[in-house]
This record gives sequence, structure tokens and C-alpha cells, in this order.
Amino acid sequence: MNILLCNDDGIHAPGLRLLRDTAREYGEVSVVAPEYERSAAGHSITLADPLRTKEIYHGDDFFGWAVSGTPADCVKLAVCALLDEPPDIVLSGVNLGSNTGISVLYSGTVSAATEGVILGIPGIAFSLCTYETPHWETAAGVVRRVLDRFLHNGLRPGSLLNVNIPNLPHGELRGMKPAGMGKSRFVEKFHKRTDPQGNTYYWLDGELEILDRTDDIDIRVVGEGYVALTPIHFDLTDRDWLDHLRDASEHTE
Repeated sequence: MNILLCNDDGIHAPGLRLLRDTAREYGEVSVVAPEYERSAAGHSITLADPLRTKEIYHGDDFFGWAVSGTPADCVKLAVCALLDEPPDIVLSGVNLGSNTGISVLYSGTVSAATEGVILGIPGIAFSLCTYETPHWETAAGVVRRVLDRFLHNGLRPGSLLNVNIPNLPHGELRGMKPAGMGKSRFVEKFHKRTDPQGNTYYWLDGELEILDRTDDIDIRVVGEGYVALTPIHFDLTDRDWLDHLRDASEHTE
């Protein structure tokens, strides 16, 4: 099995090295990732500038290609130019920080896996829900459990699997649960400041507000100590409204 790895924390991120070490137990691994951190890049792609690549080695070991673009750029470039043949699956992460709720729309980690799905390749995104004192051994164990369960026959064409891992010692995990993408938004604040040259700039800050009252959403499932397994597709059509528009059109014609 040929496995493509990407992330949005950059090619030198510890979560990507962990994912590579773990994925090598399951097949031939190629790494194509942003040269620098591209968190919250979403599904942006580079059109006005060339994409530059750099081969990265750890000692004498070829680690992968660093790309000047976004996570989506990396997957496109890997599939269309860098690799001799398309991968069988795209794995993205392991991201430092959760990708639950509305964060899914901003996430470069999720977008790398999504780009694989767009290209007809199954995708899984992994995130460890913390920014401090990460339990990487927990993440490695969850990656193995997910790959054992889904790698060969558990993924649906046209959708990716978004995996959010509580930052707990592995023995304290309560299991894995299917979970929906929770409705949420960021209550944002812009802090106005002045640089040493007297120019005004703004620094974004904010808190997540949960708008969903249901229990089986990704945010709450992770908070209860379960790994959240969320299937996501990129068809953003509001089907109920579409049906309403069709009904309305039929009555006005």
C-alpha cells in the first residue's frame, strides 16, 4: 500500500514524524508537506506564485518534500507531479490542536485529507486536542487503531474521516465514538496595537462558542474522553433548502 502524508503544522512538526513512523508499519510512505506552518490555511491553493520544493533529510534518511504552498497544494503536487503513482490513501496530521466544530472549515489538516478525496483517494485527518504537553504516545496508539479498522475496507468514497484525539494518557481513553461536526462559532476579538514604527496592527483572538445542544458532537465526545470519528464530505449543498426551492419553483412556473 502506498501512503501519502501531509499536515499543516509544517514538515518539521513532531506530529508528522510520529505519523510517518506509525504509517510505515502499514506500507510505503511518502511525505509532502508545507515547508512552514500553514495552520488555518483552509482549502486555499496557490495560483499566482510558483510552488517550490525542497528535499528534507534526517541524517542520511530521506524524509520527504517540503513545499512552499498550502496543504491542499502539497497533495495536488504530490499526486500530479512528485509521486510515480497515485497513493492509495492520504493521511494528514497529527495536528497539534483540535479540529472540531467550525474549525473543520478553517483547518489545513482536514483540507489535505479533503484534497485527497477530491482526487479520488481516501483520506483521514488526525488531530491531538491540545497545544500544551501533548501525549504523543496516545496519538500513535489511536493512529494504529484507526488504520487497523479503516485502512482496507472501512472508508466511504467521497468522504474523509476526521479523527480528534483527547490529550489523555492512552490508558485513560474511554474508546472511540462516531460523532457529528458540532455547530459552533468563534466569538472573535481584534486587539488594536501599534508597532515601533507607529503603524497600527490588529491581533486576532477569540473563544469558541458551542451552538449545538446535542450530545454526540465531536466537541463533547472529545471532552468526555473518547476519540471522535467524524465522517465529512465536501458537498456543501443545503438539501432541505434545495428541495424547498424546487417546490417553490414548481408553484411559480
